[in-house]
This record gives sequence, C-alpha cells and structure tokens, in this order.
Amino acid sequence: MRQETILFPMFFLALLTFGVGFLMVKRRFKAVRDDGLNPSYFKLNRGGKLPEYLEKVSRHYINLFECPVLFYVVSLLIYSTKQADATYLTLAWLFVATRYLHSYIHITYNALKHRMVVFLSSAIILIVIWVRLFFQLLFA
Repeated sequence: MRQETILFPMFFLALLTFGVGFLMVKRRFKAVRDDGLNPSYFKLNRGGKLPEYLEKVSRHYINLFECPVLFYVVSLLIYSTKQADATYLTLAWLFVATRYLHSYIHITYNALKHRMVVFLSSAIILIVIWVRLFFQLLFA
C-alpha cells in the first residue's frame, strides 16, 4: 500500500471544512440582507442575535477545528512514520464519513440525539487510531 493514501481522507475532511465555511459566509450575507442583522456584528461577534440557521453553521464551522485537528495530526504521524495500512485507511475514511454525517445533521435538522451518536462514533474512531499508533510505535 502506498503511504500517501492515508492523506486522501485528510483532503476530504479539509474539503468539508471549506464547504461549511463557504456556507457560513453565504448565510452571513443572507442574515444581513434578509433578516436585518447589522454587518458590524461581525467585527466582534456581538451586538445582535444571529438567526438560528446562521448560528448552527457558525458553531459547526468552529467544531471542524476541534476534534478534526487531532485527525490531521495523527494522519500526518501515520504518514511520516510509514505506518499506513488498510486498517488505518479504513478507520480514517470512517472518521471522515462520520464527520460528514455529523455536519449534515448539525446544519440541517439538528437532532441532538442523532448528532451525539455520530459525534461519539467519530471520537471513538479517532481514539482507536491514536491508541493503535501509540502501541505500534511503542513496540516497534
């Protein structure tokens, strides 16, 4: 297996982040244009109330810079230590898939129970990746 294949899930997660960022900007313009949000709100992110559709996507955009950062780091560690294999690749794609599903749930119908299950699934996958790498490097 080529070591570079472990990087492809990272690219797709970055693509998700860019997509949510673009959606957030689009919804910001909508909030100003259609809902009367004062554009100066965005100077310090205060001085008004965001519409729910913007609040959800804004919060989710921030969320994509939390746990996913640990995924980027561990993916680069797997690549740089030449540990990439089919198991890591499968786990990486599962993590990315759960993050896409989490984004969909959070930005659309936002059912907390569904979101929590998917978030916890992604977190468990990420923990498994980190623990597996730790033990592989420890006993190498």
